[in-house]
Amino acid sequence: MVTVRIATFNIENFDETAPGAKPSLAERIELMRPQIVRLRADVVCFQEVHGQERAGQPRDLLALKELLKGTNLDGATLVSTRTGDGVYNERNLVVATHLPVLAFRQLRNDLVAMPLYRRLTAVPADTAAVEIAVERPVLHVELDLAGSRLHVINVHLKSKIPTDIPGQKIDAFTWRSAESWAEGFFISSMKRMSQALEVRRLVEQILTADEAARIVVAGDFNASPDDVPVQAIRGDVENTGNGALAGRVLVPIEQTIAAPARYTLFHHGRGEMLDHLLITRNLLANYRGSEIHNELLHDESAAFAEDKKYPESDHAPVVATFEF
Repeated sequence: MVTVRIATFNIENFDETAPGAKPSLAERIELMRPQIVRLRADVVCFQEVHGQERAGQPRDLLALKELLKGTNLDGATLVSTRTGDGVYNERNLVVATHLPVLAFRQLRNDLVAMPLYRRLTAVPADTAAVEIAVERPVLHVELDLAGSRLHVINVHLKSKIPTDIPGQKIDAFTWRSAESWAEGFFISSMKRMSQALEVRRLVEQILTADEAARIVVAGDFNASPDDVPVQAIRGDVENTGNGALAGRVLVPIEQTIAAPARYTLFHHGRGEMLDHLLITRNLLANYRGSEIHNELLHDESAAFAEDKKYPESDHAPVVATFEF
């Protein structure tokens, strides 16, 4: 019997900092490294991992590697979203593991074409529809787990923060009108759903090739279990109305955690479950339980309105245990 722990953790703009800036990377690592140790995870899907530059070298995940030192993931394989010259500067998706990596790819409007939309409140006005592109890819990693294949899909869906509309912002936080704010919110929803549909189409692609495939979709969904983007990825029979599709349903395993403890982020005093692990039903036989490490979670939305005030992340990690 092999025990495997799989986790997801948005580590919130994890990067080196300018001299004198607070909190420093060292201060963040001091508090967050014990969180990594506590996970005892064999596979971690990280979100919001920034890349660092060194002269003459491709941009790399130097801050994350420093965080993982002294943990069970020290020296682990790091599979990351990438650009042509290394990792992205900001908000990489990373899968960290010592399990053998069989294959990986990233998808960004590969299975879902960019929607076309003519913005109603733009100044100057749009003369034609523009492409609504998503900012972050989806990362699909295939791992060798005890001689069989495990598909891990790491996601970070678009936040609910409204997308900027040309000519409709007075400053970074102030909109000129409620209707332009609403349209920005609508465009962000389109981006989030575009990503969700791409994830669902990827899941369908994998299951069509192998109906017994074992899949974990993990990450920061910026949506609760019953919000439309998560529902789209889950594919519940209650929504499709087709019992023959039961084997293609993805199960949000945080449902096994008591409701009062089921949250990964505070927003204006309310706990929200935005970070998920969704698994194919065939993995339920191996599932042994989940944990959400949210005991010291801060509410950055209310306390300081500043997402870099606390050294820790504003998200709690989620970890699930399986036996194979």
